[in-house]
Amino acid sequence: MVSGAFGKPSAAVPVLMSLAALLLVGVHVATFGTGREADEGVAAHLFQLLIALQLPIVLYHAVRWLPRSPRQGIQVFGLQVLAVALACLPVAVLGL
Repeated sequence: MVSGAFGKPSAAVPVLMSLAALLLVGVHVATFGTGREADEGVAAHLFQLLIALQLPIVLYHAVRWLPRSPRQGIQVFGLQVLAVALACLPVAVLGL
């Protein structure tokens, strides 16, 4: 079951990081709008870090848990990829 797999930090942390990135984009758009800025701000850098730092955690999870439980590992990986795509969707659609 997928819920049991999320008891492992290496499975849950990337999803939480994606949700934090999505929340960051939402708060930034609600506060400052979607207008172009002269330079990337703190929100953009935090978003980039939240997305990029997931990769080593996801790779660790894949190496550690995929051989032990392939079906659960693939399900968790799919949810992690979906969470990243969901976090990146507003940035792509709004052209931020």
